[in-house]
Amino acid sequence: MDIATIIGIIIGLAALIGGFLWEGGEVGGLMQLTAALIVFGGTFAAVMISFPVRRLKTIPRALKLAFTSANANTGQLIEDIVDMASTARREGVLSLEQKIAEHPDAYLREGIQLVVDGTDREMVKQIMEYDMDAAQYKYDGYAKIFESAGGYAPTMGIIGTVMGLIHVLGSLTEPTALGPSIALAFTATLYGVASANLIFLPIASKIKARGEDDITRMEMILEGVLSIQNGDHPILVRRKMDSFVTDMDAGLPSAASSSPSSSSASFMENDL
Repeated sequence: MDIATIIGIIIGLAALIGGFLWEGGEVGGLMQLTAALIVFGGTFAAVMISFPVRRLKTIPRALKLAFTSANANTGQLIEDIVDMASTARREGVLSLEQKIAEHPDAYLREGIQLVVDGTDREMVKQIMEYDMDAAQYKYDGYAKIFESAGGYAPTMGIIGTVMGLIHVLGSLTEPTALGPSIALAFTATLYGVASANLIFLPIASKIKARGEDDITRMEMILEGVLSIQNGDHPILVRRKMDSFVTDMDAGLPSAASSSPSSSSASFMENDL
């Protein structure tokens, strides 16, 4: 579980509700089922209209990315790549076939298998970059769903407020009820703006960040596979791998390899 996502949402809600109470408001004033139905129901409907069903089915996987921590052990992955580089220099790349068979990283398995099979260096690079492009496409697709929800929610909030004001203007014969009715109408706007900026858009950003980390990891593996194929010394391979660790720690994509335009991945699920 990614504790940062959970804590962030809790702190955000606590800050909004706490500020409201500090000014003398009551929690009951924020609990309006009608406004929630208009905002969240309308947002969900708009997202359903915007994306095909096959894309909507990826929402649980997208949420899992946002609310769970990455499982990749970068340090161990570097040690494995350096060890393979050492083995390949001593015994040849064919000796890696058995070593790679049970490795948990599918992308590394695929790359080393291509090398073992005698695939040309440029072809290895091209195939693995295609996989990288497919991964980027997957993460972008996940994030776009929540970005769309973040765009629709404030608009639905405004619609809910306008509907509430229409009802208020139709009840001008009861002046004493105007204040509470107007407050109720604006609750919909609050729901829309708060959900967009506290839930939907931050989740989209978290998914993008996860994607950047994964793409950097894939770039590191690609560089390691090409170094093994080239017969580079293990010390040189380690230095190359360490440069990627700095990029991942900083949360920045690495510039070590270019990104092609094609999109396919044999090692991934066909999510999109």
